[in-house]
Amino acid sequence: IDFDLILEKVKVLNALVGEGGCCVEHTARGAQLRQPEPLPLTLYRNGIVVFDRPFWSYEEPSTQQCLQDIMDGYFPSELQRHFPYGV
Repeated sequence: IDFDLILEKVKVLNALVGEGGCCVEHTARGAQLRQPEPLPLTLYRNGIVVFDRPFWSYEEPSTQQCLQDIMDGYFPSELQRHFPYGV
């Protein structure tokens, strides 16, 4: 697994969503600016942890799909189930 390449691809995806920027959040009284919550991704020698999900071994098909999505320049499809309105 090429960790440097994965980290580079994650940086590109972060730039797409405006890392460090603010977004408008609609409230009952109008709107306010807020910074999006980061979604932690921790890479280990033998697997990954994505946000608050359990440890995923690199041998699991879902982990391989997640990393393949990142390598292909896409947000992992696993996130769509948890964040159907975007991350």
